[in-house]
Amino acid sequence: MTTSAIFGLRSGLAAVAATLLLTGCGLAETTTVAATQAEAAAEQVKEGKKMEEKVQHDIDAANQAAVDARAKAEEANE
Repeated sequence: MTTSAIFGLRSGLAAVAATLLLTGCGLAETTTVAATQAEAAAEQVKEGKKMEEKVQHDIDAANQAAVDARAKAEEANE
């Protein structure tokens, strides 16, 4: 092989290696971002479920208050 062919092969391999390294870093960063977003989404789901339970509790309490008020009104009418 001539010197220019060896140099061309080495520079080509170096370019491929650099591309793979940079691609790997981007992939790692993308994976980290995706994991962080997944954690945030899971936390939002958890908060949403807490809010749903609170709203359901408030609805149940309001329904019970209405039942109590009706019973009290019926007792007063008797």
